[in-house]
This record gives sequence, structure tokens and C-alpha cells, in this order.
Amino acid sequence: MKKVLIITYYWPPMGGGGVQRWLKMTKYLREYGWEPIICTTENGEASVIDEGMLKEIPKAIETLRVPIWEPFSIYKRLTKKKKDEKLVLGMDQDSKESSFVHNLSVWVRGNLFIPDARKFWISPTSKFLINYLKENKIDAIISTGPPHSTHMIAMKVVAKTKTPWLSDFRDPWTNIDFYHKLKLTKWGDRKHKKMELQVLKKANQLVTVSWSWAKDFHRISGRMPMVITNGFDPADFTNLTDVVMDDQFTITHAGSLNEDRNPYSLWPVLKELCEEEEGFRADLQIKFIGQVALKSVEAIDKNDLNSNFNMIDHLPHEKVIKEIIKSQVLLLPLNDTPNIDGVVPGKLYEYIGAQRPILCIGKSDGDAAKILNETEAGIVCDFNDTTSLKKVVKEYYLHYKNNSLTVKSKNYEKYSRRLLAGQIAEELNKIVI
Repeated sequence: MKKVLIITYYWPPMGGGGVQRWLKMTKYLREYGWEPIICTTENGEASVIDEGMLKEIPKAIETLRVPIWEPFSIYKRLTKKKKDEKLVLGMDQDSKESSFVHNLSVWVRGNLFIPDARKFWISPTSKFLINYLKENKIDAIISTGPPHSTHMIAMKVVAKTKTPWLSDFRDPWTNIDFYHKLKLTKWGDRKHKKMELQVLKKANQLVTVSWSWAKDFHRISGRMPMVITNGFDPADFTNLTDVVMDDQFTITHAGSLNEDRNPYSLWPVLKELCEEEEGFRADLQIKFIGQVALKSVEAIDKNDLNSNFNMIDHLPHEKVIKEIIKSQVLLLPLNDTPNIDGVVPGKLYEYIGAQRPILCIGKSDGDAAKILNETEAGIVCDFNDTTSLKKVVKEYYLHYKNNSLTVKSKNYEKYSRRLLAGQIAEELNKIVI
């Protein structure tokens, strides 16, 4: 077995989408001749804790945990949050009391914490790994970001050890959809772009998760990354004989919902259908699993949908899978922000794996739409196309009433985590001589 060192900030018992990609890749890499070794934090700030994910870690895997100091404790004190309160990107914008502190923290994060608030992990972790590699043979290194501090760690280690390096971008860096909100100075912007270009130029191989993002990175660096998408784990969808379909017409969203992702066009459409379609209000249940921005809740209330709204706090991943399998419709709202073309939420693939109809609100020609159209797993309505959106919801509802609300996806097996791990192994084999 060749050995690959994977530098990732997100790792169990952390939960959420940031953990899934490399936890699942690690689960299957051994089948392709690669033994993974994990380098992660000992005490990182987790927005979600999911102890159930610990059992997904392959047996006897070596895990290196390096302590980290993060500035979030200072931010919590300034905003009067509890020490153990979880922070989720995009959720603090609702707080009027802390608007000044929030704006200041955004400026500091963008201009001083470069590349991100985990920058204080770079020096101790790179030193630790350089010493580790003196005693242990490693054939390749993978860094996965965000946080992009992981790439800076890898770059420092590779400079000393000449180990082949694959840099994986689960999200963009300077093309991320909220980059314009970071209140960057010209100096800060130049610094981010300089660091990004260094990583893009120096890594032996680049990987990202969508085609539009690959083109963006190519424009920046002149190098075209390989696209290895996220996916679903078939093992998550087996032996679930205890799952029973919801009786109500459930429209379910799984995961955090910040203000940028709030499907504002959907709520008036549902209100109209409640008023026009007999039985619709009695049948409708809007089910949100995870943290939801206050303004999203207010929009639901404003459209007289409060009695139809069921907000469920974070659930372990295995329970989320059961919830989406038994739902009538799965809601996939995309961020209505710049640089949205390449945004393909990881939950899309699990929605496809659940084999329930997907309602996506986003760009009709973005990468998420491309996948949905290819697999025929759901329908995409543009952000402001309320006419099409109303038609789709009504059609889904009529099929629900006739017990015929199903989806017959095609060509979706290629998004299996097992197959995707094989693609990663292929890229590693190319850079290891």
C-alpha cells in the first residue's frame, strides 16, 4: 500500500458537509491501493458535532491531531455568545445588537486572518508534519480546503520534503460567492490572490468539485484542475427497512440555511397554493433540518406558513438520511449570489441517492442544474421564476395525492463515493513516480 497524508480541518466528531467528502473518500481509498493517514485538529471550532460519524472512520487508520488556537473565543465574548455556542457562517447577520462587532469581525477576517481564521494552525502543523515525515515514509500529500490554511500547511511541508502534493478545493478561494462581502482592502485582496496563485502553481495536481470552478481556477492560474465531484455513499441507503414515507406533503431541506440561500420566491407560491388548492394547507409540511437564519423564519411567518413549518435542530447524519428518504419532495435552494455557477451543494448527491423528487431553486444553467438534468432527479426553477415554481409544486402535489410521486433517476451511479475515491487514487498515481 502506498501512503497518503490527508490534511483536513474537518474530521469527526465534527459533522456537516465539510466532513463528508474526505471521510467518505478515506473509507474507500484502501480498495485502490492507498493507505490514508489523517492530519486534523485536536480542538477545532465545530459548527456541528456528530458522534455518529466516528464509526465511519476506517479501522486502524492513523490520525494525527495538532492543537489549534482560533480567534472565535474572542468573537464570542464580544458578541455575548456562550463559550460552547456553535458558529455557523451567515447566521450572525441577523443580530442587530452585534452588527458593529460583526462588521468589524468580517473586516478583520478578510484583511488580517489571511487566508482564514485558521491561519494560526499553519506554523505548528507544518513543523509537526515536517518532523513526522523524517521518521515516516509518505508517498503523497492531499490538502483539502476550505479552510485554505490547509493548503498553506501542505505548501510548507512540500517545500521541505518534496513530497508529491494534490490540492483539493471543495470551494473556491477568491471566487467564493461571499468574497465580495469580506470588506477587503486592496492590500488584503492582493494577499489572498497571491497566496491562492502560489498554491495553484505549486501543487502537483489540482482537484475541484465542479466544472465552472475548474474554469475559474484555470483563468487564475493557467492550469485546469481535475473535476472530481462530491457524491453519495450507497452504504448510507441500504438496510433501511424501517423507513416509512411521510403521510403529509413534506417539502424537506436538510442542512443549514443562511440568508443567501433562503428561497424567497417559494414562500408566496406556497401561500397562494394554500389559498387556491383544496386540502393543500392541511397536507403541507415544510420541514427544515439544521440551523436556519432568522430572516428565513420571518419570511415563512410573513407568508402565513407558520402552522405548516416544522424546524428540527441538527440530527446525526444517519437520521438525516432517513428523513430525506421518507420526504415527498426535497428542497435545494442555491445561494443567490455572484459566482453561483459552480455551486453544487453536497446534499444534492445525497438527495439523488435518496431517490425522491428534487425541487431546486437556482440558476437554470449552473452546474447543479446540469447534474439534475443529466440524472433526471428533479426540476430546476430560476430564482425569480414564480410561474414555473408554482406549476412544479402543484404538479408534485397532484402526484402526491394520486400516490404517484416518484422519481426514476438515471446515470447517477457515477456519483458513488466508492467510484469517486477511485478517481482520486488515479490522480495520486499520476503524481507519484
